[in-house]
Amino acid sequence: MPNTKATSNTKNDAVLNADMYVSGILSGNRAKLARAITLIESRNSEHQILAQEILIKLLPQTGKSLRIGVSGLPGSGKSTFIDAFGTMLTAAGRKVAVLAVDPTSSRTGGSILGDKTRMAQLAVDPEAFIRPSPTSGTLGGVAHATREAILLCEAAGYNVILVETVGVGQSEITVSEMVDFFLVLMIAGGGDELQGIKKGVLEIADMIAITKSDGDNTSRAAITAADYQHALRIITPNNPNWVPPVITISAQDNNGLDVLWNKIDLYHTSMQKSGEWASKRRSQQIRWMWSMVDDRLKRRLKADPKIKAMIPDLEKEVGTGRLIPTLAVDKIFSTFGV
Repeated sequence: MPNTKATSNTKNDAVLNADMYVSGILSGNRAKLARAITLIESRNSEHQILAQEILIKLLPQTGKSLRIGVSGLPGSGKSTFIDAFGTMLTAAGRKVAVLAVDPTSSRTGGSILGDKTRMAQLAVDPEAFIRPSPTSGTLGGVAHATREAILLCEAAGYNVILVETVGVGQSEITVSEMVDFFLVLMIAGGGDELQGIKKGVLEIADMIAITKSDGDNTSRAAITAADYQHALRIITPNNPNWVPPVITISAQDNNGLDVLWNKIDLYHTSMQKSGEWASKRRSQQIRWMWSMVDDRLKRRLKADPKIKAMIPDLEKEVGTGRLIPTLAVDKIFSTFGV
């Protein structure tokens, strides 16, 4: 068990021990929750020790939420959707946490204000919590910070966790492997349907929602939904017992959001009855363990003084074709003693 004397020394913060964080989070204190997530994201060794102690103490109170990943191409209206959808859920008595994942945020340091501006209703909702997840420039950072932030939010009583991705490349797959349900938002027209299929997003989607189905766009959205439904027939589903539905929604008019939630609820119920829900969670935990092994091993390798000294020459030799990558890897690991 980590040392209970580890503390947070963030400027202008009172010194808190693990029990203070735990009691605050369990009582729903959003400030304590936010500060605990900051500890998780920190590379400071004392912060990491304290964060892990907090997580260990809170672990019995985790795992009771519905974790939903939300992805979509630029312009699909993810933030508008989350704002409207989350507000609908809080009005129905649920507590909603939003974790916004952006692998490029390391260049700007993230944007808490930006996330809250894009979700104006949820930002002032006492039953909602919004937090961007810095990635330290890596998808391993997404997995580490976001997975543990999910646990903290669950312990704080948030029973619906929405994880928003930027909707590009590997981040979609990374997030799909840490949530219970993966929702993909698409827009009608413009060739985006083909782009979505090319990216393989249909293979990991548990549902596809065509957004902005309002006004003159309603008929185009319906046609696009039919196209996706046909495309799904020739793709092996992510889950053999669940055929991803395709629906049309309008966050602006609040149309279809209740239908979307009902389908997620149906998925939840059917997967629990079959035992697949618990099995999926167990598999995710194991993959999380190995992804952390990969991430930690890579960081230790790069931090080793001998390896740091040899990397520039190795990269130069590999880049110019004088050394094959396999032999370069062998040199790195032999130097590291593995």
